[in-house]
Amino acid sequence: MQPQETKSLESWVAFLSQAEIPVLKQTARDLTALHEDSENISARGVAKAIARDPMMTVKLLRYLQHNKHRRQEHEVVEVEQALLMMGVEAFFRKLPPQPLVDEMLRGHMAALVCLLRVVHRSQRASAYAFNWAVHLRDLHFEEVRIAALLHDLAEMLMWCFAPAEMLKIYSMQQQDKTLRSHDAQEQVLGFSLVALQLALAREWSLPQLLLTLMDDECAAQPRVRNVILAINLARHSANGWDDAALPDDYKDIGELLGMEPEDVMIEIGVEEGIVCDIAKPHQ
Repeated sequence: MQPQETKSLESWVAFLSQAEIPVLKQTARDLTALHEDSENISARGVAKAIARDPMMTVKLLRYLQHNKHRRQEHEVVEVEQALLMMGVEAFFRKLPPQPLVDEMLRGHMAALVCLLRVVHRSQRASAYAFNWAVHLRDLHFEEVRIAALLHDLAEMLMWCFAPAEMLKIYSMQQQDKTLRSHDAQEQVLGFSLVALQLALAREWSLPQLLLTLMDDECAAQPRVRNVILAINLARHSANGWDDAALPDDYKDIGELLGMEPEDVMIEIGVEEGIVCDIAKPHQ
């Protein structure tokens, strides 16, 4: 299901603001297991289950922002903090982990595969950003991790709710490698995914800090730079570790971390042609 005015950014914002955001099957399994073990359940444990699912994360943040207490003075960005404010039992009662992306995209296997690729890319980016924030002694590393995790949220949502259109965009770019994503999206959707992301973030009143960290226009800020470089590395390495853009990524990351490009390659697991997947961020 999607809005009738498929070329209208405003109609998509209104539609997605009312839609139930789907979650990953593994997230639903993990949360269900935690809920059934009621004696040992904790906000930290639930936060860990949510941590790698961008859609469950924004589902929680959106709910909290729309149900903010009048006396709440500070914006909440971190998942565990949000759960502590809301209460774990209230979370399970008001935000059950459903619907599932697999059910929503039943009959659209190609779109599901593409969605899971974007999710995996975002998970990798969030782990890179987290590790670099720790390296830079950023005390609020979790904020940086979440910003990287949600950086491509609009793309994920459109794979869920407009699979045919997203597959058309994908096909156009496969046929014409010079076609920019922005232009292909404008042709098919009538707007860019970046524009949709910003509009949704404002409509959902997501924390301003999160908006800033997700905004490529603020690239001069070191924390935003961290997020952008993590996204770039995850995106380019998804094409293979021989991607032509990666040497520039290593150089830019080295400048951020005060390391040589060769040391960056070792740090992220690229050494003598052998690639080791990055470790999950510690929670």
